[in-house]
Amino acid sequence: MKNIRNFCIIAHIDHGKSTLADRLLEFTHTISDRDMQAQVLDDMDLEREKGITIKSHAIQIDYLHKGEKYVLNLIDTPGHVDFSYEVSRALAACEGALLLVDATQGIQAQTISNLYLALDNDLEIIPVINKIDMDGAMIPEVTDQIVDLIGCKPEEIILASGKSGIGVEDILDAIINRIPAPKGNVEAPLQALIFDSVFNPFRGIIIYYRVLNGTLKKGDKIKFINAKKEYEADEVGVLKLTLTPKKEVLAGDVGYVITGIKNAKEVKVGDTITVVGANESVEPIHGFEDVKPMVFAGIFPVETDDFEELRECMEKLQLNDASLTFEMETSQALGFGFRCGFLGMLHMEIIQERLEREFNQTVITTVPNVSFYAYTQREKDVRIIVNNPSEMPEPTRLDRIEEPFIRAQIITAPDYIGNIMTLCLGKRGMLINQNYLTPTRVELTFEMPMAEIVFDFYDKLKSSTRGYASFDYHPIDYREADIVRMDILLNGEPLDALSALIHRSRTQDFGRKLCAKLKELLPRQQFLIAIQAAVGAKIVARENISAMRKDVTAKCYGGDISRKRKLLEKQKEGKKRMRQIGNVEVPQEAFLAVLKLDE
Repeated sequence: MKNIRNFCIIAHIDHGKSTLADRLLEFTHTISDRDMQAQVLDDMDLEREKGITIKSHAIQIDYLHKGEKYVLNLIDTPGHVDFSYEVSRALAACEGALLLVDATQGIQAQTISNLYLALDNDLEIIPVINKIDMDGAMIPEVTDQIVDLIGCKPEEIILASGKSGIGVEDILDAIINRIPAPKGNVEAPLQALIFDSVFNPFRGIIIYYRVLNGTLKKGDKIKFINAKKEYEADEVGVLKLTLTPKKEVLAGDVGYVITGIKNAKEVKVGDTITVVGANESVEPIHGFEDVKPMVFAGIFPVETDDFEELRECMEKLQLNDASLTFEMETSQALGFGFRCGFLGMLHMEIIQERLEREFNQTVITTVPNVSFYAYTQREKDVRIIVNNPSEMPEPTRLDRIEEPFIRAQIITAPDYIGNIMTLCLGKRGMLINQNYLTPTRVELTFEMPMAEIVFDFYDKLKSSTRGYASFDYHPIDYREADIVRMDILLNGEPLDALSALIHRSRTQDFGRKLCAKLKELLPRQQFLIAIQAAVGAKIVARENISAMRKDVTAKCYGGDISRKRKLLEKQKEGKKRMRQIGNVEVPQEAFLAVLKLDE
């Protein structure tokens, strides 16, 4: 065990984690030149296209150092704030972390956030300044930032370049010399932590775990402590570029096990694996909390008949993405579907794209919102969780409603402070702290409602700071607010899929924009369509889509006006009758348009 090192790479988005991982694999000849490609660990099409890591990827490296053979287990983690749950799981399986900072950008919000996650897990931190061969590299300034943040000595910081391979050998030496070997007892009963699982259509669920104590052998009868289920280990092994079977996986190592499980619900990330018949005193491993979704939205199949198929797809997707939560719901307009919880807007977009690409499911997504707490006048202490506008109690019964608040941390250049202030104060934010990290970097801390950042906050922040601001947030508490339910009515019929829970001060503005957008998107009918936004009985905005009219007077050539009037009156009666029985088909673009109101 003294020759095993488990480590992960953490950094802000685009600071070069996956590129550095490529160089480490190349330098140690873990991967042949023929198999080498950029972002070799990112195996999803979406990851390659967007240039981001969505899933943590584990791989084992064999490295010869001063004549001794070492086994290094590397986990490449995502950088985006929406996937910090993936990062926390990767950290639980490691003893050390490479903290990567881009030499041209310096420390960003997610760098600090990931660093705190690593320190909470008592990991050994190895600071690395990446991209030192770029023209805009500010090595002395970034070195000072890291020294201030971590309190390390400047000579402990490794200078590297993931692109050209500078400093890769220094990094490997530091991993071996600075990161402690895993502690654990090979003779003790098996105790292994599940940190990820993937679904394979041929083999069932493949479970990734880190063995803390004991040994897992092929053919062992194993038991999941929290799920209280027992299985047989058909195949165990380690994670090279492909799964490599072995007879046994020892304490301190990271590996995989295939048991032929087909049901997604039986595998819970954070569960503990032990051997059946082992001493009952094997403790479950603590320190894994359930994921807390931040944004809720409904996902519905376009054709109601596809509901069962969509359910299967969602379950398989949940295996590959433990942070997705969903439950069944019904909508008057859209039929059966799911109420899903996401970690953020990017996460929601990725899930939608994965459903379309990997499972050929075209889905309709409703307006995203956060979960509120409502209290009624009769039972002022009983908290009702409102994830969906339809769950909101009637205004006459409502005593108060509380909404979730977050603490947002924004790091930017001083030139953009004004723009950020305007944006955050306009989103009902409160400035808590302003702190100059260096003369050219300022950290702003705001407390603001979660509901305000759900829609388009991140995009607006990037555009108002020309991409120079980095953003990170964490939830703090729930506070009382004047939240109302806004309904969209089409010819007096409410369209529940477009209902939204929104602050009273924004209803008129939001309602007007939404009605105008729907006017563009809804096809014209033979009758007049009235689009209204209403809060309770009060209409806050209205647009009309005028009817398509046939020119019924075209055949009247000259003659008395009363003939024309008679035809027009007859047409008017027909339109009136048509409006009573006609229903309006809402195209899918209309539901998606709500997400992009300001474009």
